[in-house]
Amino acid sequence: MILNIYKPKGISSFSVVKAVKRITREKKVGHGGTLDPFAEGVLIVGTGKDTKVLGSITNHQKSYEASLILGKTTNTLDPEGEIISANSVPDINENQIISVLNSFIGFTYQIPPMFSAKKVNGIKLYKLARKNIEIPRKPIEIHIEKISLIEYSSNRIKFFIKCSKGTYIRVVGKDIAEKLGTIGYLETLIRKSVGKYSLDDAQTIEDLQGVWK
Repeated sequence: MILNIYKPKGISSFSVVKAVKRITREKKVGHGGTLDPFAEGVLIVGTGKDTKVLGSITNHQKSYEASLILGKTTNTLDPEGEIISANSVPDINENQIISVLNSFIGFTYQIPPMFSAKKVNGIKLYKLARKNIEIPRKPIEIHIEKISLIEYSSNRIKFFIKCSKGTYIRVVGKDIAEKLGTIGYLETLIRKSVGKYSLDDAQTIEDLQGVWK
């Protein structure tokens, strides 16, 4: 069984998997693509033999809405981290923002953040980051099909992005801020879709509980 679950803010993707496991009483449950605890939106969960197809689902494009705070950054590039730096925000206009966003379209490279579940030499990076250990990471190729401005104010940019598997939106946010001449971190992140699975069709854990009563 493949489930399109809405993951709320403040809980881990693993917590959603545990809840589905408890509700469905399936022994084997997994998810296709981690969402950070601060993020919300579509989390694809597979049960039983359908966990085998999660890999192919994860390979599909994903889309997000993100809100980027300018002028400050955190060690995690999201609101869960500690503010480690502050900087002034230059005067920017809509055309400048759109030009910067458009520069990300196509194939490009990004360096995975230390606060991530990516493994280097068999060790998850966040385990090193929590010990204040930073190691070199190889750039990974990503593809951004679409990125567009939703709205902006003097220190906040809200944007939509459709991208390939393995794209860290937190890093995209950091890179956008740098191209605008400042620093930044993601305040919010909503996964709108994974392939054909949309947020509009996602069910909450409470919905699932009601169906399985």
